[in-house]
Amino acid sequence: MDPRLRDIAISAQAWPFEEARKVLARVERRARTNAVKEVLFETGYGPSGLPHIGTFGEVARTTWVRHAFATMSDLPTRLVAFSDDMDGLRKIPGNIPNPDMLKEHLGKPLTSVPDPFGTHDSYGAHNNARLRAFLDRFGFEYEFLSSTECYRSGRFDQALLTVLRNYERVRDIVLPTLGTERRATYSPFLPIGADGRVLQVPVIAWDAKAGTITYQDSGKRNEVPVTGGRCKLQWKADWAMRWFALGVDYEMSGKDLISSVELSSQILRALGGEPPEGFNYELFLDENGERISKSRGNGLTIDQWLTYGSEESLSLFMFHKPRAAKKLYFDVIPKAVDDYLNLLETYQTKDDQAARMESPVWHIHSGHPPEEKYPVTFALLLNLVSASNAHNRDVLWGFIRSYAPGTDPDEHPGLDKLVSYALKYYEDFVKPQKHYRAPTERERAALTDLAAMLEKMAGEREAEKVQFEVYEIGKKYQFEPLRDWFKAIYEVLFGQTQGPRFGSFAVLFGCRETAALVRRALEGEFVTGAMV
Repeated sequence: MDPRLRDIAISAQAWPFEEARKVLARVERRARTNAVKEVLFETGYGPSGLPHIGTFGEVARTTWVRHAFATMSDLPTRLVAFSDDMDGLRKIPGNIPNPDMLKEHLGKPLTSVPDPFGTHDSYGAHNNARLRAFLDRFGFEYEFLSSTECYRSGRFDQALLTVLRNYERVRDIVLPTLGTERRATYSPFLPIGADGRVLQVPVIAWDAKAGTITYQDSGKRNEVPVTGGRCKLQWKADWAMRWFALGVDYEMSGKDLISSVELSSQILRALGGEPPEGFNYELFLDENGERISKSRGNGLTIDQWLTYGSEESLSLFMFHKPRAAKKLYFDVIPKAVDDYLNLLETYQTKDDQAARMESPVWHIHSGHPPEEKYPVTFALLLNLVSASNAHNRDVLWGFIRSYAPGTDPDEHPGLDKLVSYALKYYEDFVKPQKHYRAPTERERAALTDLAAMLEKMAGEREAEKVQFEVYEIGKKYQFEPLRDWFKAIYEVLFGQTQGPRFGSFAVLFGCRETAALVRRALEGEFVTGAMV
């Protein structure tokens, strides 16, 4: 631990530091009575559906808190990615192949359900592999734990026996939250039946000394041990038991689980444990404002985002305002990409370490952001593709080299990826939505002056000089507010309502070439569909 970084972190305002200070206070409190050997961070995953982008968000955010904590303490830390794969399959997800093959396995633990994809021993194993694959893709440092393995191997046995010894206390904590019908039969323990299903049946007796429960099923009494994977816990009790068994110090969860966190915390206290620190983040919404769901498959997937935007842009989207609901759909990607580029450039200009540690890019890159420069933005590249009718990387790189001499793909791999993203995003999302319009009489006069001005500035390499002249034309023709002038430019030239700074675009595309583009628009070429 760097003492200088620790002093900064103790008073830093970025939210990962705020969370890390909560963990530090917890550790210091525990250290008064017992030696603290490590700090355990946990994230949970329900593999009833394929991993979705929200799962990545939880692991990323927890990783940032863990890194922030490491600037404050020398204690070793671990991050556990825990899969609740012992849960019974309650319904068949709508986004999987061969759904009919799962019908006869409803109620069985996910690790006992066949894999509809045909690649793993079970549906749970398949989804666990998918989870680990995309966590590995982002280079997260974590330890994977399977609920099934923890139950069956005996890792949870002592914690399960502790729950059994506190059976009435746990039950009485949960009962007030249940409806009348469920309250009559509730037990924290769910036996695994002879057919392998997780049973929702009345528990009529329990024996803490023997370590067993007795349940009634189809008129028969059955006694089973609660250990060795013969039973599992109802999920709120299960969550508390896991915290107890593993010694979890920090776990965040979605806002929809606030009441569950409170209930599981009460259960954990009844077992003699201390609830972990954490906070409740807001949920992601799709473009219709509906909550994204791994079973429904709405919203973006990891692969879909990374087809059109960088890993860093996705991380930044997750970093910003974790307690605010955000729509997660394709339209947010370009802004996230450019927001990241802007923050990276700003970070590189800061000499003050305290200011750097407040930047999201410091957290995203674990304190070591890259030094690569980006002479053009994603928005500029999108408009360049549109204006130049470019369909390959070589054409775009020709413009970039002219704009920023000495720039090449080998020394700017991040920018090279940006070029590929721009080409793909333009074809799939921008081009189909283009809607060109003819200029009004005032706009036609202003655009005519714009073309003449650009021709006179052929060869100009300073974007601000061009931008100034564009402003002057807007003022001359009394556009009020002035942004209506720029909106007109983009609607007439690009079929879009907005875009990057026009001066920057003109310099990148070339002032003479941009003048020709304006004249083509004035001739009605784009409105009649001649431009593809």
